Amino acid sequence: MTCKVRVLPSGHQFAVKPGESVLEAALRQGVMLPYGCRSGTCGSCMGKVVAGRVEYGDKLPVALSEGEQADGMALFCQARPRGDLTIEVKETMVRDLRVKKVPARVEKKELLAPDVMRIYLKLPAAQRLQFLAGQYIDFLLPDGRHRSFSLANAPHDDEFIELHIRHVEKGEFTAYVFDYMKEKSMVRIEGPHGDFYLREDSPRPMIFVAGGTGFAPIKSIVEHAFAAGVTRSMALYWGARAKVDLYLDKLPRQWTEEYANFQYSPVLSAPAEGDRWQGRTGFVHEAVVADHPDLGAYDVYAAGPPAMVRAARDTCIARGLPPEQFFSDPFEFAADAAEKQQQLRP
Repeated sequence: MTCKVRVLPSGHQFAVKPGESVLEAALRQGVMLPYGCRSGTCGSCMGKVVAGRVEYGDKLPVALSEGEQADGMALFCQARPRGDLTIEVKETMVRDLRVKKVPARVEKKELLAPDVMRIYLKLPAAQRLQFLAGQYIDFLLPDGRHRSFSLANAPHDDEFIELHIRHVEKGEFTAYVFDYMKEKSMVRIEGPHGDFYLREDSPRPMIFVAGGTGFAPIKSIVEHAFAAGVTRSMALYWGARAKVDLYLDKLPRQWTEEYANFQYSPVLSAPAEGDRWQGRTGFVHEAVVADHPDLGAYDVYAAGPPAMVRAARDTCIARGLPPEQFFSDPFEFAADAAEKQQQLRP
C-alpha cells in the first residue's frame, strides 16, 4: 500500500511505495531530507514522527535509542511507514550540507566522445555524499592540489557519483583520467561545493544554457526537477562545436518525449562536414535570445566554458533578465590564473 507523508514545517508531501524507506521515497521525489550514511549508523536523518507510525524490522537502527523512539523520533533512512505520516524535520539547504573528505573507488569509465569520459565513483558502503543538484566535488591530489568537476547525477540517484570529464590539452589530471586511471582504483574526493543549484521556491520558467560538458550539472538539475515533480517550463540549449560533442544527445531528446514541460535545442558552432546537420548553428546564447527576446520573467542557469557563461550572462541581462535571476558556478569566472583555469568546471 502506498503511504502519504507530509513534512513540517515546509508542507511538502510525497508518496512512499511498499518496501521503501521514508528517505528513499523523499529523495526519489526531490524532497531533500537530511541524511548521511543511509544505513542507520550516523543519525543525520533523525526527525520526529508527529502523526502515524513507522517500523524498522527486527531491531532498532544503531543510531536510534529506545528513549528517542519513545519520544517520537525516527531515523528516516531506515523507517518504513505503517500508514500515512506527518513528520517534522528540517529540509536541507546549501548552508546545511557538510563538506566531507572521503575515499572513493573508480567503479566504471565510459568514453562518451573522443574527449569526454564518464566516470562513476563508488563511496564506501556506510557513506553517502549528500549534495544539491548542480554542485561539484574536488579530487584531492597527493601533492595537495584540487581538481574540480560537476556532479552529473541527481541527489536521489546517489548509488554512484557520476562525472563527465573533458580531456583538456596539456591538462595533467585529465590526461591521467584518460590514459592511466584504472577501474577499481581508489581516489580521494571532497564535497559538495558550489551554489549552482535549482531554486525550487521560484515560480518562473527556466532556461538552461550548457556548453560542452556544462551539460553535466544541468543534467543533475533537470533530473532532480523531474523527480521533484516540477511543472514549470524548462528549456535546454546545449551548445557544442560538432555533433560528436553532443555526447549524450539522445538523453534530452528522450526527456522531450517524456515531459511536456521540457524543450531541447542543440546548437552547433562548427558542425563537421559529415554531420549533415540540419539544426541550429551559431553561438548557443544567441539561440536563447532569438527565442526569448524578453527574459525578465525567466530564471537562467548557465554552465560551461567561462567565455560562454559570461556571454550568456551579458546577453541575457541586455534582454531584460534581472542579474539575480542568472545562476552559474563562481569558478567559471576565475579564469585569469593558469592554475585556476585547470580547475574550471566543466
